[in-house]
Amino acid sequence: MPGALDGLTVIDFTNHLSGPYCAMILADQGADVIKVERTGKGDDLRASPPHVAGEGAPFMLWNRNKRSIALDLKNPDDLATAIALVERADVMIENFRPGVAARIGIGYADMAARNPGLIYCSISGFGQTGPYSPRGGFDLVAQAMSGLMTINGPPEGGPYRLPIAISDVAAGMNGAIGVLTALQHRAKTGEGQQVDVSLLDSALSMCVYEAANVFATGQQPERLGQGHRGSAPYQIFPTADGWFALGASQQRFWEETCRIIGAEHLLADPRFTEKKDRVARQQELAALLAPYFETQPTDHWFRLFDAKNIPCGPVMNHLETLADPHILARDMVAAVDHPKAGPGKTLGTPIKLSKTPGGVRRAAPTLGQHQDEVLAELAAKRRSAAE
Repeated sequence: MPGALDGLTVIDFTNHLSGPYCAMILADQGADVIKVERTGKGDDLRASPPHVAGEGAPFMLWNRNKRSIALDLKNPDDLATAIALVERADVMIENFRPGVAARIGIGYADMAARNPGLIYCSISGFGQTGPYSPRGGFDLVAQAMSGLMTINGPPEGGPYRLPIAISDVAAGMNGAIGVLTALQHRAKTGEGQQVDVSLLDSALSMCVYEAANVFATGQQPERLGQGHRGSAPYQIFPTADGWFALGASQQRFWEETCRIIGAEHLLADPRFTEKKDRVARQQELAALLAPYFETQPTDHWFRLFDAKNIPCGPVMNHLETLADPHILARDMVAAVDHPKAGPGKTLGTPIKLSKTPGGVRRAAPTLGQHQDEVLAELAAKRRSAAE
């Protein structure tokens, strides 16, 4: 079944993670994404370990469903080919440092003049405007400057980087949202436009609780470790054989928690009567609750809390998660057959549509795998336009 974006052509000039992730989202929903890579080297992430049959595994995951051609944009003929592809496309995505695309000859102004309906998505470290826009940016820097690092980790100690590239992934998601929003405007008016997304903006946009605290109080939010700014107990607890995540965010959940673990006396404790009291004293509360959870294994607590419909779950590692029956039932692990690596697995799409479901149709391409195919299609379009 064709995806919702079937018939949409996307020219992807991106490297690393943020831009390719944006293009992957569109490709998963049926768009024809043509990835333009540098001749010889290709996307930098092709060299990122671990490798499978010489191909970088990270590259293979977030470049599935795309076709690849290799062009040297410093070569006039190859640049002309790239421009011709964009002239006939719906969307172009780039994550060059601001100003570089324009110097190459594929900046927004040039491409919009050639293709007024083009949706041109630019993803960069600091955006296309503002005093920091000329700087290059990586996830590490965005996490540092957005405030994320100051609220992550134990209450005491230095800043902590989230071990996932959350700024890159969030920027990729925001890029895809921006493209789809701009396409809706184009459907109404015929006008294209530029989508401007930055890693720093994307990282900051996730600090919703923290920003609310600053705007309301003028104070820097404290670091809570496993705690939560608005609920308690809302964290993980060590058990006899692992860790247990408990989200007792409502009053009813709190009362049931005390009964389940055998700590009914805490219900009469004035320190924890209301949610605001529990949040204010959450570290003290966690210290009182932890010994109860340590008496039984994780599954024991999961069965008891789940029976009362209290949000909870075991803390699982990735080996466990990727083999979990619910994850498999949701098609979050998909099979692929790579031209070099052979049969393998990749993540499925988290966006489920009832009428036009997206999915993984093809493995990530080898460098220039679709060169002849794409160039033949371009030549056919040129002949058709000339007739």
